[in-house]
Amino acid sequence: MNKSINIVLGDWDTCKADATVIRHAVFVQEQQVPIELEMDEHDAHCVHAVAYNEQGVPLGTGRLLPDGHIGRMAVGADYRGLGVGSRLLRALIDEARLRQYMEVALSAQLHAQDFYARHGFVAEGQTYMDAGIEHVAMRHVLTA
Repeated sequence: MNKSINIVLGDWDTCKADATVIRHAVFVQEQQVPIELEMDEHDAHCVHAVAYNEQGVPLGTGRLLPDGHIGRMAVGADYRGLGVGSRLLRALIDEARLRQYMEVALSAQLHAQDFYARHGFVAEGQTYMDAGIEHVAMRHVLTA
């Protein structure tokens, strides 16, 4: 399925409808994150990525904040393990490189730590709770 995944990068106005559907399903419904914690004021200032299949169905999403943080990475339950998350993460890292960021950072849910480590992220510090879910800070230094 990996080859048939199309990643669209855009601002919040462009990506809001499809990104919101995915984030609500994954974070609010599946992980029980309160909606007031999931939606925030940062969306308007981010570059968003949405993955679509050949039929135009949104599969996953993520965002790149102006400070180099990657966040709100989410892939619909039916599409996990198919390379969607990797394609989204690579697209956001590539965008950070285009913007000449020296590094990207993220707050990884503990169960996803190995996924991010496979993409060059290194854990820093102790684990912590965010929205009732255990997280660890991770960083990836970018090279040319």
